[in-house]
Formats: sequence, C-alpha cells, structure tokens
Amino acid sequence: MNWLNSEAFTVLDQKIIWSDMIGNIFGLAALALGWRRSVWTWPVQFLAGLILFGAFFGHLAGSAGKQVVVMLVALYGWWQWQRRKGEGADGQIAVRFATWAERAAMLAAAAVGTVAVALLFEAFPNLSWDPWPDAYIFVGTIVAMYAQARGMVEFWFAWLLVDLVGVPLNFANGYAFSGFVYVIYGALVLWGMRDWWLRSRTTTALEGAHA
Repeated sequence: MNWLNSEAFTVLDQKIIWSDMIGNIFGLAALALGWRRSVWTWPVQFLAGLILFGAFFGHLAGSAGKQVVVMLVALYGWWQWQRRKGEGADGQIAVRFATWAERAAMLAAAAVGTVAVALLFEAFPNLSWDPWPDAYIFVGTIVAMYAQARGMVEFWFAWLLVDLVGVPLNFANGYAFSGFVYVIYGALVLWGMRDWWLRSRTTTALEGAHA
C-alpha cells in the first residue's frame, strides 16, 4: 500500500498524493449519493475509509485509527438507512431538522469529543501532527456522519464547519488535492443542503397530516 502515499502528479507546484486524490474522489461520490439520499453513500464512505486506512497503516497510527472509526460509523449509517428506506414520499429516507435537544447533544458531543481527542493527540504526538485542528476535523466528521445517518439537515451545516478548518489544514500538510476540490465540495454541500431543507418541509407536512 506504499504507492498510496506516493506522488501521482504535480499541479501548480503542488504535489498530488494518490491516497489524497482517491480519498477525495470517493468523498465527492459519497457526498453526491448522500444528497440523493441513496443508501449507497455508506458503502462508498466505507470504501474511502478502507483505502485511507491502507495508506496510513504502519506509519501513521492515529490517522489509520481514525479511519476505523469512520468505517464503523459508515456501517451504522448503512444500518439506519436500510431500516428507514421508504419513509420518504419518494420511497427514499425521510429527512428532517434536528430537535433543539438533539442539536444541543451534538454540539456538546462535538465540544467534549474535540477536547478529549486533542488531549489524547497531545499525549501521544505520533498520533497527529496538529492535535487541535486534527481533533476538530475528526470529531466534526463523526458528528456530521451521525447526523446524516439520522437524516438530519444539520448534517450539511456540520460538513461546512469541518471544511472551514479542513481545507487550509490539508493545504498546509501537503494534501493539495483536498484544497482543489473544495469548490466542488462547497457546491455539493449547498445544493444538498437546499434539497434536504426543502424535503424536510414535506416530511413535516406529512407528519402534520397524519397527526
């Protein structure tokens, strides 16, 4: 798997790493499938995590371990969406806004999780080269995937918050392809947010009609 960490090509003096490029391509595909509320978003996310695990295993234990967590959450998302298929008016999963209690719980989990993971990274420097931003991105990704698994519109807001830190961090650490695809990510997130937002109104209307 060493070839995954080798240079694929160079663009504008930025070295493009195979694992970074492949991971982002799968990430874009997973995001697009999530926008369409296709259950296949989860196998794609799992595969992306598996590829990155192979890239990091053996020399970046912290990064490899994070991909294991991502794969586990992807399995949880697959299970949730398989159970909830057909709830939406179009036969897909139904989406909704989180309750205030759910929002508070996710924010609290994100805050506590970020601090705990960052302190772990600081205690074991070999797990991360930039503990606090890395912890923020890791925990934010898990929270976003959880919200997606539960069909919450807040999933898109969480991804935006992760990208605000993740993109400059990727550039700083030599993962230029992540920065180059940010515009595409941003467009997909905005379109997906709009689509889920509008669909959440349909879900609310149907729930009101059956009340």
